Amino acid sequence: MTLWRLEWLRLIRTRRLVAVLGAYVFFGLTGPLTARYLSEILGRLGTGGVRVEFPPPTPADGVAQFTANASQIGLLVVVLVAAAALAFDARREMAVFLRTRVRGAAPILLPAYLVTTGAAAAGLVLGALAAWYETAVLIGPLPAGPMLAGMACGALFLAFAVALTALAAALTRGVLATAGATLAVLLAVAAVDGLTGAPWLPTRLAGAMEELVRGGPGAGLGLLPCAGLTAALAAGALTGAVLLATRREI
Repeated sequence: MTLWRLEWLRLIRTRRLVAVLGAYVFFGLTGPLTARYLSEILGRLGTGGVRVEFPPPTPADGVAQFTANASQIGLLVVVLVAAAALAFDARREMAVFLRTRVRGAAPILLPAYLVTTGAAAAGLVLGALAAWYETAVLIGPLPAGPMLAGMACGALFLAFAVALTALAAALTRGVLATAGATLAVLLAVAAVDGLTGAPWLPTRLAGAMEELVRGGPGAGLGLLPCAGLTAALAAGALTGAVLLATRREI
């Protein structure tokens, strides 16, 4: 059995694939639903005689609900699944089994990284397609170009997040420590993004789908520098993970 098949079987039999796909599809189905019926829901809850008026929802609002949930809870699920796959040194038996069959850490890390990234990207695409369909049915049609470009940006951001998880796994040993370190870095980057509004930070890609649909500053080729930097950081993090994991003793 190759390590590629081993990683695929681990992803399926541990139900990590179901967790990733299920989270994104759930948010894809419920996001536009929430945007469409939010005013009715709040009206039925009762506001003590105060009537709250919301403007009619636009198709971009349906996408916004999906990207907000996908970039937070969806990302959390991806990081936890990636940490479980990439922190193979956390269990000594697993580390001995894998490291005694290949030379170096690259043949172990690359299958785990690519299989996990592929599952995360597939979940994002399925969720975005579900949100696209529901938005078109409940609110109105969405432009195809920005939606497809937004999916590509989101998949690139997830590739960066998984590479960051691989680097954290090489610096720590436990699954929870790996996930915690990764989330801390991502939260720090998101905080800097929120405070400075820097257009080149990787976290910008997490919400690119909404920005592109609304025709924001990132429309056209505005996100290309951010995408280039994110790809470079992902490659750097993965290279660092391979070098550090190769030097580590069991």
